[in-house]
Amino acid sequence: MPAKNDPSDLIRRVRKGDHAAASRALSLVVDEDAAAEALSKEFFKSAGTVQKLGVCGPPGAGKSTLTGRLISRYRKLGLTVGVLMVDPSSSLSGGAFLGDRLRIMEHATDPGVFIRSLASRGMVGGLTHAIFGAVHVLEALGCGKIVVETVGTGQDEVDIASVADTVVYVTTPAMGDEIQAMKAGAMEVGDVFVVNKADLAGGDKAVADLKGALGLGRSAGQAPRAWEPPVAATSALTGAGVEELGRLLDAHWEHLKASGEGRERLKRQHATELQFWIHRHVLRRALERVDGKSLDELLAHKTDPASLGRRLLKA
Repeated sequence: MPAKNDPSDLIRRVRKGDHAAASRALSLVVDEDAAAEALSKEFFKSAGTVQKLGVCGPPGAGKSTLTGRLISRYRKLGLTVGVLMVDPSSSLSGGAFLGDRLRIMEHATDPGVFIRSLASRGMVGGLTHAIFGAVHVLEALGCGKIVVETVGTGQDEVDIASVADTVVYVTTPAMGDEIQAMKAGAMEVGDVFVVNKADLAGGDKAVADLKGALGLGRSAGQAPRAWEPPVAATSALTGAGVEELGRLLDAHWEHLKASGEGRERLKRQHATELQFWIHRHVLRRALERVDGKSLDELLAHKTDPASLGRRLLKA
């Protein structure tokens, strides 16, 4: 019988597809429980085995409804789906508001779908170190596709490219001014662009504007890239265009696997995860050395934050 704190039984159950075990493991990893490191070490062995879709874009673009449509498509294909919905979090408790999760509750009772909300904890785009551990749990669970939907801060959501294999940027005809004003960030990280609610007035123009903006983003005379980001027109409300979008996402995954780009992206993901781990642990250990005497020295101007910080890090 395993020891009380031995996570081996939990790991075994997750790998067998047990959703209750996955939910428990995800909580331990996100909350940095004492067992989190052992779990992370084991689940990391499954890293990079399935396509991770990052769904981002401004609030009101219909990301959650579109995510729900994609879940339905993958389920019809017989794939299990893991979904991480990054919600705005309370500045007091740090807990997620769970609003986005409610929009895809039609899949909540499906044993082939695992849905979890994560608190953004004030991070731009809602991405924290916890996202990597959560993704690894879903990979170990055996999900055929993983969807990470970010909190919806629009242009600033470039961090999703450090987590996802395929970045899906969603906008709408009502955001025509935003399309014209889009800067390099979103244009560079997006792999597939979506004009959702394309059945509304201005849908065709929004698609044309977005294609034009993507074309202008390339320097004159620049050779075509191996993957030129396409623009899909969808209506998440009716389901129109979702199948075509799904085929584009599948095509991008095949492109990543057939080229060296998939390996390079996974390498960057691992580098970011390592950076988060080092930053978190160095910061924590340095702050543990801050005591009343150190603060008194600052108060008396006997030292300054930079000098004290270097001293703490050197220790």
